[in-house]
Amino acid sequence: MLRSRHSFIAVLVLSLLLIACHSNSQQASAHTGKTSGFSEAPVNTPIRPLAYDTTSPQIREIITRLDKFYQTQVRAGFNGSVLVGYKGNVIYERYFGYSNRERKIPESPNSSCQLASISKTFTGAAVLYLYQRKHLDIDKPVQFYIKSFPYPAITVRMLLSHRSGLPDYTKWVPNYNHDTRTPIDNDQMIALMAEHHPALEFKANSRFTYCNTNFAVLAKIVEVVTDMSFSEFMTKYIFHPLGMNHTFIYNPNKGLPAEAAISYRYNWAREPDMFADGVYGDKGIYSTPEDMYRWDQSFYHKTLLNDATIDLAYGPCSFEKKGIKNYGLGWRMLCYPDGNKIIYHNGWWHGNNTSFYRLIKDNFTVVVLGNKFNKAIYHHAAAICGIVNGVSTGKGLDTED
Repeated sequence: MLRSRHSFIAVLVLSLLLIACHSNSQQASAHTGKTSGFSEAPVNTPIRPLAYDTTSPQIREIITRLDKFYQTQVRAGFNGSVLVGYKGNVIYERYFGYSNRERKIPESPNSSCQLASISKTFTGAAVLYLYQRKHLDIDKPVQFYIKSFPYPAITVRMLLSHRSGLPDYTKWVPNYNHDTRTPIDNDQMIALMAEHHPALEFKANSRFTYCNTNFAVLAKIVEVVTDMSFSEFMTKYIFHPLGMNHTFIYNPNKGLPAEAAISYRYNWAREPDMFADGVYGDKGIYSTPEDMYRWDQSFYHKTLLNDATIDLAYGPCSFEKKGIKNYGLGWRMLCYPDGNKIIYHNGWWHGNNTSFYRLIKDNFTVVVLGNKFNKAIYHHAAAICGIVNGVSTGKGLDTED
């Protein structure tokens, strides 16, 4: 009888402990925004092979003119790769110079290059991918997902549209972390933010200011919601389903694959890693022109995002200043009075200057990736548009990184 009573008490205590643990887990999940786990299957559609159109007389003339343009650019110091797509076909693809000059490794279709701020287009799309599938709410405060985030008025949408008022971590982190050479990660950056609470640059949602911190925090939100590393999520749910097999997120602890493009200064001196190189989401994604074209075409085919979500991403969010330039959710844009839009993003990190232009109306795409510092890259898209479609098409394209 005594043994039976002890057994009953033991079972009762164990049951109460399990109930308490489950309750605490639910409370923690509600506070951080986590669900019980992210187990959704990735998109499983046939990977579309790249299509090429390089033989018609009209295209051959364009290729000749583009070759002449790039002969001039290479003489002026351009080192990198370029791809031009038109109406769903690659019409021009070239690789110039070295991915690794010391080892005399030439640029090639497998030479993954640091995209710099073009990475933001992926981070934004990852958040919208989760939003579309109802795993997160972009109008929730960031604190709903990251408990330690010290600014209660800032929402996920404000991060996506650069309307948060957050200060740029690349500028304030050195005030509190004096080791500026050793890379930190997103967790360390957010911990410094939570501890020191750097002042906002303006009241949340009162205006637009481009800021890297926004997309570094968004990458962390993806990790919290999915309970996966950002790299794991992006590889499984974004890169691999699109056949982007040479696209990855840089980890300074692992270094670069042998074929990846080294970042060089204008004089071919290597750019060393520093504290911000371990932070991802705002930059840190490496890719190739062919993979970038797969990324571009996925929006026309609605592979990852549906029409409503793409329209949300392409919708201008800031109207304090007049003009055609604006920012959506992860994309820069030029919005013309006739309703036409150019969706794009440039990038600059260390010696990498990058440009990605998408003229939606014509399914016309320009990808330029440089791994040796050269700000002239930001003028390439306008020149290419002039060669392909006439000078008026590319006039006034943004040269801002």
